[in-house]
Amino acid sequence: MARRQINDAYTKLAQREGYVARSAYKLLEIQERYKVLRRSDRVLDLGCSPGSWLQVAAKLVGKRGTVAGIDLKPVHVSLGPNVHTAEGDAFDRPPEELLAIAGVTRYDTLLSDMAPNTTGDPRSDHFKSINLADQALAAAPGLLVPDGTMVIKVFEGEAYPDFFREMKRMFRFAKGFRPKATRDVSREMFVIAQGFQRATKPGEDA
Repeated sequence: MARRQINDAYTKLAQREGYVARSAYKLLEIQERYKVLRRSDRVLDLGCSPGSWLQVAAKLVGKRGTVAGIDLKPVHVSLGPNVHTAEGDAFDRPPEELLAIAGVTRYDTLLSDMAPNTTGDPRSDHFKSINLADQALAAAPGLLVPDGTMVIKVFEGEAYPDFFREMKRMFRFAKGFRPKATRDVSREMFVIAQGFQRATKPGEDA
């Protein structure tokens, strides 16, 4: 079967299984390989709309876990009582406000499936993606527990090696991973990082 046909199958599968977007299967595959989410975890999804990663995370952390999400766009999908969302720019808010979305003191896992508004220029889109990823990484010290986990999407390109080195510096383990559900034409790569080593108190500089 052609790769494009496989990718189309994920959209149909998402419709059958009740996920709001096919991107759910990217997180599910990441989870299967790296176990980034555990029962009772506190999770923040940066750029959470339309909500497929919230759906996956809520199932994986269970009723005793807590999932929060923030995005410029609203989330319309029905979610459980342990999922809390906010509308706005995550990077315009201090750590205290992001923690307050779920009423927690720290998150165990940060997720970021954010992508910039693409222009069609691969180089420009790459640097916009790296900028978003850099901002997500910069937020980690005020949000993550020690030994916490982070999953960030970036578009591959010339700045990717430097970004990846920074991830390796801040976490004990970092690995680039391209899920099977990624579309053929996409240059996206997910960096999975575990063992956060630079936690600070909310409001402190990293």
